[in-house]
Amino acid sequence: MSQPPGHSSHHRYHLSLRLRLALWSAALAGGALLGFALLSSWLIYQAKLDRLDARLGRTGPLARPDGPGGNRGALSPDPEAALPPNPEAILAQDLGLATDAEVGLLLVNRTGTVVYQSPHWPGSIAPLAPPDLSQDLSQGQSQDQSQGQFQGRSQGRLWRGPHRLMTVRTADGPWRLSVRATPMGQVAIAVNLAAVRQEMATLRRIYLLTIPGLLLAIGGGAWTLAGQALQPVRQLSQSIDRVTAQGLAQRLPANPDPEFAPLILAFNAMLERLERSFHQASRFSGDAAHELKTPLTILQGELEQAIQQVEPGSPAQQTLGQLLAQVHHLGSIVRKLLLLSLADAGQMSILRQPVDFSALVQDQLEDLSLLAPDLAVRAEIEPGLVVAGDRDLLVQVVQNLITNAAKYNLPQGWVRVQAHRQPQQVHLTLANATVPLTATAASHLFDRFYRGETARTHPTEGLGLGLSLAREIARAHGGDLVLAPSPPGEAHFSLHLPIYQPTRAQGQRNISAM
Repeated sequence: MSQPPGHSSHHRYHLSLRLRLALWSAALAGGALLGFALLSSWLIYQAKLDRLDARLGRTGPLARPDGPGGNRGALSPDPEAALPPNPEAILAQDLGLATDAEVGLLLVNRTGTVVYQSPHWPGSIAPLAPPDLSQDLSQGQSQDQSQGQFQGRSQGRLWRGPHRLMTVRTADGPWRLSVRATPMGQVAIAVNLAAVRQEMATLRRIYLLTIPGLLLAIGGGAWTLAGQALQPVRQLSQSIDRVTAQGLAQRLPANPDPEFAPLILAFNAMLERLERSFHQASRFSGDAAHELKTPLTILQGELEQAIQQVEPGSPAQQTLGQLLAQVHHLGSIVRKLLLLSLADAGQMSILRQPVDFSALVQDQLEDLSLLAPDLAVRAEIEPGLVVAGDRDLLVQVVQNLITNAAKYNLPQGWVRVQAHRQPQQVHLTLANATVPLTATAASHLFDRFYRGETARTHPTEGLGLGLSLAREIARAHGGDLVLAPSPPGEAHFSLHLPIYQPTRAQGQRNISAM
C-alpha cells in the first residue's frame, strides 16, 4: 500500500516521557552512586593508611627486657641492641596484623651494615643507604616522598633523616614502608598492604553488587512517581478522546495541580467556542435546507404543470423537462444536507423495524444491471439477513454504495458483493475495480463535497455527499461504513449493521399469530 505524502519509513523512534524520566533519574542516581563509591573507597583506603601510619609511628624494634634496649615496647635507639626472638610477631601484634609474614624489619647501623633483616623483607627493596650518601639521596628522592610513593628498584637506596612514610610497589605487591633515623643508624619497617587491598576489593565487590540493585530500585521508583505525576495528563487525554460532535457540551473537570489548571481552563474555553460555532453551523445548514424545501416543492409543481400545458415534443417542453430534472437534483441535495445536519446534531430520527437486508441488497443489484449493463456483477448474499433500522435510510446507504461502484468503475469492470452474518452484526462487503487510489484520496473519501480526480476529469453526477451521508446513516443505526484495505486497482467498502433481535414480547406475538 502506498504511504501518505511526507511519510518516511525511516522514522525516528521516540521514548515516552515517563520512560525518559525514569532513565534520567536512574542515570543521575547512578552517577551520584558511582562518585560516592569512588570517593568513599579512596577515603576509606586513606583512612586505613593513616591508621597504619599512626601505628607505625608508635612502633619500633623491641629490645629484650634484659638487654640494653630497656623495657619491652620502647624503641631501641641502637640498631645493634639485642632483639627478642621473632621480633616480627611482636610487631605484627602491635600493628594489628594477622600473621608475622605481613611485616618485615630491617636494621642498618651508621656504616650501612645490615644488622638485622627479616626473612619476609621484600627483596626488591634495596638496603638502606650509608650515612655519606644519605644527603644526596634525600635530595634525589624528595619528589617521591612528597607524592607518598617510592618505586623500589635494585639500585635504589632508602634515605636517612626524620621519620619517613611511603608506599613501595614491588613484585610481591605494595608495601607500606616506615624509615626512621636513630643516632645509631636506621630502622625500616615494611607492612604488606595485601590485606588492605583485599579489604578494598571486598568493598568494591559490595558496591558492584549493591549499586545495580539500587539503580533498579531508583528507576522503578522514578517510573512509579512519573506515572503518578503524569496521571492528570492521561485523564486529560481520555477526556479529550470522549469529546465528539455530539458531546461538545461536556467540560473537563478542574484539576487542583497548578501545572495543569491553565491547560484545562484553556481547553474548556476552546470547547465552548467550538460548541458555539458548531451549533451555529448546524443550525444554519439545517435551517437553510429546511427553508429551501418549500420553494423547491412549489417550483417542481409549477414546472410539472407547465410541461402538461405545452405541446408535447416541443422545444419548450424539452427545456422545461431539463429544468425539472435540475430541480429534482437540487431537492436531492437539500434532503442530503438536511440529513447530514440532523446527524451532526445527533437528531437523526431512526424508525427501527426489522428490515430484510438480503432482499434489499438484491433489489438494488437489479437496478445496477440497468444502470451499468457492461459491468460483471458477482453476488454472494446469505438469505434471511434481518437488521433493525429504517428501511428508507438503509436503501439510501446501499444505493449510494452501488451507485458509487458504478460511477468510478473501469470500462468493462466488475463489482463483487458479499453479505453474511457475524455475531451480533450483518457484514456487507462491496468491491469494485477502479483506478489505484492514492493515500490522499483514501483519507478524504468520506469528506463532504470531496470528489476524486476521476470525477473531476470525467464529469459524473453527484456532489460528493453520498459516501459521507451513507456513513452517517450507518453510524446512526449503531454500525459503521469504512474503506477496507484492498489491493491496488480495487476499492473495498465494508458496512456493518446490528442484527435484528426480537424482544420477548414480539416473540410471544409471533407465536400467538401462528
